[in-house]
Amino acid sequence: MTTSKISNKIKNRNKPKDVFITPEGLAKLHIKMTEKYSKDNVLWLDPFKNSGVYYNNFNTDNKDWCEILNGRDFLKYDTSHNNITICSNPPYSMINDVLKKTIELKPHVVSYLLGFHNITTKRLEFMENNGYKVVEVFLTLVKGWYGFSFIIIFQKTDKPSILKYDRKIWK
Repeated sequence: MTTSKISNKIKNRNKPKDVFITPEGLAKLHIKMTEKYSKDNVLWLDPFKNSGVYYNNFNTDNKDWCEILNGRDFLKYDTSHNNITICSNPPYSMINDVLKKTIELKPHVVSYLLGFHNITTKRLEFMENNGYKVVEVFLTLVKGWYGFSFIIIFQKTDKPSILKYDRKIWK
C-alpha cells in the first residue's frame, strides 16, 4: 500500500495535530440536533471557532466563541452566563482537557463531534459523574478524517444515559 492511500492515518501525517474543518452541512446537522435539547435564552458557545462553520450557523445572536489561533483560548475561557449550550468540533489531541473545561463551565447541553476512538468508557464515566448523560448519538464518516466520527450530545439531567457500557476487560 502506498503512503498516499493511507495518508489520513495519524502516524503517516506530517503534522499529526492538523486542524480539520467540519463540512458545513455536517455542522448544520450537528447544530440542528443540538437545538432540540437547548433551552431558551441560552448562550451558544463554539469553543473552537476556526473558520466559523459552527459559530456562523448558530441560529441566535446570543453566541460566543473561542479560537486559540485568534488569542481566545477555550481552556482560559470564563463567563458568568449560567445557561450555556456548547456545540463544536474539538481538537481530539486534547479531549481530556476539553472535557474538564467543559464541565467547569456548567453548560446545560454539550454537543461535540468526536472521533470514534475518543469516546471511551473513562470519558463517558467522567461526564456521567459530573451529571451529564448521553441523550443522542449520531455516527458519521467524513472523507479524509481518521475513521468514523460521532456527534454525541450530553445533557445535564437526572435521566439515565442512552449509552450503556462497562469498564470490564473481557477475556
